[in-house]
Amino acid sequence: MFDWDDLKVFIAAARTGSLTAAAQRLGVDAATVGRRVSRLESALKSTLLARSPSGLQLTAAGAQLLVIALDAETAMEAAAQVTRPDVMAGTVRISASEGFGATILAPALPDLAATRPGLRIELAASAGFLSPGRREVEMAITLSAPDDARLIVEPLTPYQLALYAAPAYLARKPAPRAVADLRDLDIVGYVDDLIYAPELRYLDEVLPGLTARLASSSIRAQREIVAAGGGVGVLPCFMAQGLTRVLDDEVLIERRFWLSTRRDVHDTARLRAVRTWIKALCVDEAGRLSPYGQDRR
Repeated sequence: MFDWDDLKVFIAAARTGSLTAAAQRLGVDAATVGRRVSRLESALKSTLLARSPSGLQLTAAGAQLLVIALDAETAMEAAAQVTRPDVMAGTVRISASEGFGATILAPALPDLAATRPGLRIELAASAGFLSPGRREVEMAITLSAPDDARLIVEPLTPYQLALYAAPAYLARKPAPRAVADLRDLDIVGYVDDLIYAPELRYLDEVLPGLTARLASSSIRAQREIVAAGGGVGVLPCFMAQGLTRVLDDEVLIERRFWLSTRRDVHDTARLRAVRTWIKALCVDEAGRLSPYGQDRR
Protein backbone atom coordinates (compact mmCIF):
# COMPACT_ATOMS: atom_id res chain seq x y z
CA MET A 1 0.00 0.00 0.00
CA PHE A 2 1.24 3.53 -0.66
CA ASP A 3 0.77 6.92 0.98
CA TRP A 4 -1.77 9.29 -0.69
CA ASP A 5 0.57 12.21 0.03
CA ASP A 6 3.28 10.46 -2.01
CA LEU A 7 0.84 10.28 -4.90
CA LYS A 8 0.25 14.05 -4.67
CA VAL A 9 3.99 14.62 -4.80
CA PHE A 10 4.22 12.38 -7.87
CA ILE A 11 1.45 14.40 -9.57
CA ALA A 12 3.34 17.64 -8.94
CA ALA A 13 6.59 16.17 -10.29
CA ALA A 14 4.85 14.79 -13.38
CA ARG A 15 3.09 18.09 -14.06
CA THR A 16 6.18 20.28 -13.71
CA GLY A 17 8.73 17.86 -15.15
CA SER A 18 11.21 18.90 -12.46
CA LEU A 19 11.95 17.98 -8.85
CA THR A 20 12.89 21.58 -8.11
CA ALA A 21 9.73 23.03 -9.69
CA ALA A 22 7.57 20.46 -7.91
CA ALA A 23 9.29 21.30 -4.62
CA GLN A 24 8.57 25.02 -5.11
CA ARG A 25 4.94 24.28 -5.85
CA LEU A 26 4.58 22.04 -2.79
CA GLY A 27 6.61 24.22 -0.42
CA VAL A 28 9.24 21.56 0.33
CA ASP A 29 12.78 20.90 -0.87
CA ALA A 30 13.75 18.95 -4.00
CA ALA A 31 15.33 16.15 -1.95
CA THR A 32 11.99 15.55 -0.24
CA VAL A 33 10.21 15.33 -3.59
CA GLY A 34 12.78 12.85 -4.88
CA ARG A 35 12.54 10.78 -1.73
CA ARG A 36 8.73 10.68 -1.81
CA VAL A 37 8.65 9.67 -5.47
CA SER A 38 11.22 6.94 -4.80
CA ARG A 39 9.11 5.67 -1.91
CA LEU A 40 6.06 5.51 -4.18
CA GLU A 41 8.07 3.66 -6.83
CA SER A 42 9.23 1.16 -4.19
CA ALA A 43 5.67 0.62 -2.96
CA LEU A 44 4.44 0.01 -6.52
CA LYS A 45 7.59 -1.90 -7.55
CA SER A 46 7.84 0.18 -10.74
CA THR A 47 9.83 3.11 -12.12
CA LEU A 48 7.47 6.04 -12.68
CA LEU A 49 9.72 8.95 -13.66
CA ALA A 50 12.95 8.86 -15.64
CA ARG A 51 15.48 11.68 -15.60
CA SER A 52 16.52 13.15 -18.96
CA PRO A 53 18.39 16.27 -20.14
CA SER A 54 15.04 17.99 -20.65
CA GLY A 55 13.71 17.07 -17.19
CA LEU A 56 11.58 14.30 -15.75
CA GLN A 57 9.83 12.01 -18.23
CA LEU A 58 6.96 9.68 -17.44
CA THR A 59 7.60 6.00 -18.03
CA ALA A 60 4.79 3.86 -19.43
CA ALA A 61 3.86 2.84 -15.88
CA GLY A 62 4.08 6.47 -14.74
CA ALA A 63 1.76 7.61 -17.52
CA GLN A 64 -0.82 4.99 -16.54
CA LEU A 65 -0.57 5.96 -12.88
CA LEU A 66 -0.90 9.67 -13.68
CA VAL A 67 -4.27 9.13 -15.36
CA ILE A 68 -5.53 7.27 -12.28
CA ALA A 69 -3.94 9.79 -9.90
CA LEU A 70 -5.58 12.74 -11.64
CA ASP A 71 -8.98 11.07 -11.39
CA ALA A 72 -8.33 10.52 -7.69
CA GLU A 73 -7.28 14.16 -7.27
CA THR A 74 -10.47 15.34 -8.97
CA ALA A 75 -12.55 13.12 -6.70
CA MET A 76 -10.81 14.52 -3.61
CA GLU A 77 -11.40 18.09 -4.80
CA ALA A 78 -15.07 17.30 -5.46
CA ALA A 79 -15.42 15.77 -1.99
CA ALA A 80 -13.99 18.93 -0.43
CA GLN A 81 -16.48 21.05 -2.34
CA VAL A 82 -19.41 19.11 -0.86
CA THR A 83 -18.74 20.65 2.53
CA ARG A 84 -17.21 23.94 1.31
CA PRO A 85 -18.90 24.75 -2.02
CA ASP A 86 -18.69 28.53 -1.62
CA VAL A 87 -15.21 28.97 -0.15
CA MET A 88 -13.49 31.70 -2.14
CA ALA A 89 -9.99 30.36 -1.64
CA GLY A 90 -7.39 28.16 -3.27
CA THR A 91 -5.10 28.16 -6.27
CA VAL A 92 -6.18 28.92 -9.82
CA ARG A 93 -3.62 28.29 -12.54
CA ILE A 94 -4.27 30.14 -15.81
CA SER A 95 -2.57 29.56 -19.15
CA ALA A 96 -2.64 32.54 -21.50
CA SER A 97 -0.89 33.68 -24.63
CA GLU A 98 2.33 35.53 -23.89
CA GLY A 99 1.20 38.95 -25.10
CA PHE A 100 -2.24 38.93 -23.48
CA GLY A 101 -0.98 37.33 -20.27
CA ALA A 102 1.91 39.74 -19.77
CA THR A 103 0.30 42.93 -21.08
CA ILE A 104 -3.36 42.65 -20.01
CA LEU A 105 -3.62 40.07 -17.22
CA ALA A 106 -0.39 40.51 -15.25
CA PRO A 107 -0.70 44.25 -14.50
CA ALA A 108 -4.26 43.71 -13.22
CA LEU A 109 -3.50 40.75 -10.94
CA PRO A 110 -2.61 42.89 -7.88
CA ASP A 111 -6.15 44.30 -7.89
CA LEU A 112 -7.59 40.78 -7.97
CA ALA A 113 -5.32 39.74 -5.12
CA ALA A 114 -6.40 42.74 -3.07
CA THR A 115 -10.11 41.99 -3.49
CA ARG A 116 -9.80 38.19 -3.19
CA PRO A 117 -7.18 37.58 -0.47
CA GLY A 118 -7.96 33.87 -0.27
CA LEU A 119 -7.00 33.23 -3.90
CA ARG A 120 -3.57 32.29 -5.19
CA ILE A 121 -3.12 32.88 -8.92
CA GLU A 122 -0.51 31.12 -11.05
CA LEU A 123 -0.19 32.69 -14.50
CA ALA A 124 1.55 30.69 -17.23
CA ALA A 125 2.04 33.34 -19.93
CA SER A 126 4.23 31.96 -22.68
CA ALA A 127 4.43 31.02 -26.33
CA GLY A 128 2.15 27.99 -26.55
CA PHE A 129 -0.46 26.93 -24.03
CA LEU A 130 -0.84 24.54 -21.16
CA SER A 131 -3.93 22.39 -21.43
CA PRO A 132 -6.94 22.33 -19.08
CA GLY A 133 -7.94 19.07 -20.76
CA ARG A 134 -4.71 17.47 -19.51
CA ARG A 135 -5.26 19.15 -16.13
CA GLU A 136 -2.06 21.19 -16.41
CA VAL A 137 -4.19 24.24 -15.58
CA GLU A 138 -7.73 25.00 -14.44
CA MET A 139 -8.32 27.71 -17.03
CA ALA A 140 -6.84 28.73 -20.38
CA ILE A 141 -7.13 31.73 -22.67
CA THR A 142 -6.43 30.56 -26.20
CA LEU A 143 -6.45 31.81 -29.79
CA SER A 144 -8.98 29.22 -30.95
CA ALA A 145 -11.79 27.27 -29.29
CA PRO A 146 -10.59 23.87 -28.04
CA ASP A 147 -12.66 20.87 -29.08
CA ASP A 148 -12.65 18.90 -25.86
CA ALA A 149 -15.67 17.54 -24.01
CA ARG A 150 -13.80 17.89 -20.72
CA LEU A 151 -13.85 21.68 -21.07
CA ILE A 152 -16.46 24.41 -20.97
CA VAL A 153 -15.44 26.86 -23.71
CA GLU A 154 -16.78 30.37 -24.28
CA PRO A 155 -15.75 33.36 -26.40
CA LEU A 156 -13.85 35.91 -24.31
CA THR A 157 -13.02 38.99 -26.36
CA PRO A 158 -12.10 40.09 -29.87
CA TYR A 159 -8.81 41.90 -30.41
CA GLN A 160 -7.01 43.56 -33.30
CA LEU A 161 -3.53 43.47 -34.80
CA ALA A 162 -1.93 45.91 -37.21
CA LEU A 163 1.40 46.75 -38.82
CA TYR A 164 3.77 48.81 -36.69
CA ALA A 165 7.24 50.30 -36.92
CA ALA A 166 9.39 52.50 -34.70
CA PRO A 167 9.61 56.21 -35.61
CA ALA A 168 13.40 55.77 -35.91
CA TYR A 169 12.97 53.04 -38.53
CA LEU A 170 10.55 55.16 -40.56
CA ALA A 171 13.05 58.01 -40.44
CA ARG A 172 15.55 55.78 -42.25
CA LYS A 173 13.18 54.03 -44.65
CA PRO A 174 10.12 55.45 -46.38
CA ALA A 175 6.79 54.35 -44.93
CA PRO A 176 5.03 51.89 -47.25
CA ARG A 177 2.22 53.37 -49.34
CA ALA A 178 0.84 50.00 -50.46
CA VAL A 179 1.05 46.45 -49.16
CA ALA A 180 3.40 45.50 -52.02
CA ASP A 181 5.95 48.01 -50.66
CA LEU A 182 6.50 45.72 -47.66
CA ARG A 183 8.75 43.53 -49.84
CA ASP A 184 11.31 46.36 -49.79
CA LEU A 185 11.31 46.67 -45.99
CA ASP A 186 12.68 44.61 -43.09
CA ILE A 187 9.89 42.43 -41.75
CA VAL A 188 9.69 41.19 -38.15
CA GLY A 189 7.62 38.10 -37.39
CA TYR A 190 7.42 34.55 -36.08
CA VAL A 191 9.89 31.74 -36.74
CA ASP A 192 7.83 29.84 -39.28
CA ASP A 193 8.33 26.29 -38.03
CA LEU A 194 7.83 27.35 -34.39
CA ILE A 195 4.36 28.82 -34.94
CA TYR A 196 2.12 26.92 -32.51
CA ALA A 197 -1.29 28.09 -33.78
CA PRO A 198 -2.58 28.83 -37.30
CA GLU A 199 -4.04 32.12 -36.03
CA LEU A 200 -0.46 33.43 -35.76
CA ARG A 201 0.26 33.16 -39.50
CA TYR A 202 -0.22 36.88 -40.08
CA LEU A 203 2.30 37.61 -42.81
CA ASP A 204 0.67 35.52 -45.54
CA GLU A 205 -2.61 37.17 -44.60
CA VAL A 206 -1.04 40.60 -45.14
CA LEU A 207 0.82 39.67 -48.34
CA PRO A 208 1.22 36.11 -49.65
CA GLY A 209 4.84 35.01 -49.55
CA LEU A 210 5.94 37.76 -47.15
CA THR A 211 8.69 36.45 -44.85
CA ALA A 212 10.42 37.79 -41.76
CA ARG A 213 14.03 38.92 -41.88
CA LEU A 214 14.14 39.10 -38.07
CA ALA A 215 12.07 36.39 -36.41
CA SER A 216 11.28 35.17 -32.91
CA SER A 217 8.92 32.65 -31.35
CA SER A 218 8.07 35.32 -28.76
CA ILE A 219 5.62 38.15 -29.53
CA ARG A 220 7.21 40.24 -26.78
CA ALA A 221 10.61 39.78 -28.39
CA GLN A 222 9.12 40.77 -31.74
CA ARG A 223 7.75 43.92 -30.16
CA GLU A 224 11.18 44.80 -28.78
CA ILE A 225 12.80 44.20 -32.18
CA VAL A 226 10.28 46.54 -33.82
CA ALA A 227 10.71 49.14 -31.07
CA ALA A 228 14.48 49.03 -31.52
CA GLY A 229 14.11 49.95 -35.19
CA GLY A 230 14.47 46.44 -36.56
CA GLY A 231 11.66 46.71 -39.08
CA VAL A 232 7.91 46.47 -39.58
CA GLY A 233 5.87 43.82 -37.78
CA VAL A 234 2.33 42.68 -37.10
CA LEU A 235 1.60 43.26 -33.42
CA PRO A 236 -1.49 43.18 -31.22
CA CYS A 237 -2.69 46.76 -30.92
CA PHE A 238 -2.64 46.46 -27.14
CA MET A 239 1.16 45.99 -27.30
CA ALA A 240 1.93 48.85 -29.69
CA GLN A 241 2.32 51.83 -27.36
CA GLY A 242 5.03 54.18 -28.64
CA LEU A 243 5.07 52.67 -32.13
CA THR A 244 3.72 54.04 -35.41
CA ARG A 245 1.01 52.23 -37.28
CA VAL A 246 1.61 51.86 -41.03
CA LEU A 247 -0.77 51.04 -43.88
CA ASP A 248 -3.67 52.12 -41.69
CA ASP A 249 -6.30 51.77 -44.39
CA GLU A 250 -5.09 48.42 -45.73
CA VAL A 251 -4.04 46.18 -42.84
CA LEU A 252 -6.18 45.45 -39.81
CA ILE A 253 -6.38 41.86 -38.57
CA GLU A 254 -9.17 40.59 -36.34
CA ARG A 255 -8.77 37.71 -33.89
CA ARG A 256 -10.59 36.43 -30.81
CA PHE A 257 -9.53 34.99 -27.46
CA TRP A 258 -11.42 32.02 -26.01
CA LEU A 259 -11.81 31.11 -22.34
CA SER A 260 -11.75 27.41 -21.40
CA THR A 261 -12.36 25.97 -17.95
CA ARG A 262 -12.12 22.40 -16.77
CA ARG A 263 -15.66 21.08 -16.51
CA ASP A 264 -15.02 19.39 -13.15
CA VAL A 265 -14.06 22.69 -11.45
CA HIS A 266 -16.01 25.16 -13.60
CA ASP A 267 -18.66 25.85 -10.93
CA THR A 268 -16.36 26.13 -7.92
CA ALA A 269 -16.38 29.50 -6.19
CA ARG A 270 -12.75 30.29 -6.94
CA LEU A 271 -13.13 29.57 -10.67
CA ARG A 272 -16.34 31.57 -10.87
CA ALA A 273 -14.62 34.53 -9.22
CA VAL A 274 -11.62 34.46 -11.55
CA ARG A 275 -13.76 33.93 -14.64
CA THR A 276 -15.96 36.89 -13.75
CA TRP A 277 -12.88 39.03 -13.11
CA ILE A 278 -11.28 38.14 -16.46
CA LYS A 279 -14.46 38.95 -18.38
CA ALA A 280 -14.82 42.30 -16.60
CA LEU A 281 -11.16 43.08 -17.28
CA CYS A 282 -11.67 42.47 -21.00
CA VAL A 283 -14.64 44.85 -21.01
CA ASP A 284 -12.54 47.49 -19.26
CA GLU A 285 -9.67 46.98 -21.73
CA ALA A 286 -11.86 46.84 -24.87
CA GLY A 287 -10.45 50.15 -26.09
CA ARG A 288 -6.93 48.73 -26.09
CA LEU A 289 -7.89 45.30 -27.41
CA SER A 290 -9.91 46.62 -30.38
CA PRO A 291 -9.08 50.32 -30.77
CA TYR A 292 -10.15 50.65 -34.42
CA GLY A 293 -13.74 49.40 -34.35
CA GLN A 294 -14.69 47.05 -37.17
CA ASP A 295 -12.18 45.92 -39.78
CA ARG A 296 -12.31 48.68 -42.43
CA ARG A 297 -10.70 46.75 -45.30
